[in-house]
Amino acid sequence: MPATGTPFGLQSVCHTLSSANANLDRFAWLGDGLAIALWTRNTKEAETVYERPGHHTLSCYLDGGYRTERQKMPGHYGAPSRLCALPGEHESRWWVRGYMHFMHLYFLPEHFTQRAVQELDREPRELTLADRTYFEDARIASLCQSLVNEDWQQPDGLLRTNETAHEVLSLLLHAQGVRRAGASLKGGLSVATRRRLRDYIESHLAQTLTLGELAGVAALSEFHLARMFHTSFGLPPAAWIAQRRLGRARTLLRTTALPLAQVAEQCGYANASHFSHRFRESVGVAPTAYRQAVGG
Repeated sequence: MPATGTPFGLQSVCHTLSSANANLDRFAWLGDGLAIALWTRNTKEAETVYERPGHHTLSCYLDGGYRTERQKMPGHYGAPSRLCALPGEHESRWWVRGYMHFMHLYFLPEHFTQRAVQELDREPRELTLADRTYFEDARIASLCQSLVNEDWQQPDGLLRTNETAHEVLSLLLHAQGVRRAGASLKGGLSVATRRRLRDYIESHLAQTLTLGELAGVAALSEFHLARMFHTSFGLPPAAWIAQRRLGRARTLLRTTALPLAQVAEQCGYANASHFSHRFRESVGVAPTAYRQAVGG
């Protein structure tokens, strides 16, 4: 892969592996700032160094890796289904020996923590990915295998891969999300106010929501709410509401047979046409195509 096409820059894991003569078997952008790669490597012995790549990486061994070890953990080796979590700010050195076949899922720190408010009742700025080497999680490993089995070049396969990748990140956040070192929680909303706003928005997604209305719920001025909401939720109010509407729409399309007009109504879109336009703009396909690809 040429340096100009390296995802996430020259410090990225992709660039490091390409420079180390690893073979990139498959690569795809999944949308939502997510990327996936399938690698093969076979070497007598080589040192590989990752230096603050700037993006998070989840690695899942698919085959081999039995003699590959992290230098600060001698005697601990890879094996199929073993996982590594590599945060964007981490630095590590590895001895790579023999054959290994592995999958990488790449994602930015903000994409990892954006679901923290909804799923963990925590602020995104509090959390980061733990630095973990060769941990085991049967559910995540199984989903990683599902990612590998999809055809990333076909639209339906790419959509399913995106959905599965989000599920992996959710599980990873719950299992390997840790407090960020030196995280400052100055400013922002109180825990009670953040929860009140989160729950109010979630229960009123079908309605028009204004900044003034949310300011009333928080008992703050519109100016202060907008600034502190962004600090605590990681997004401005309008962007958070749009994200939650889209999330609910994806869930309804995936799990129900509701007509598009009813999905639009329950998610706060003006009509089915407006909903379809916004959905295609964000996801890249029409709601009907999405439902056909990922609906259960």
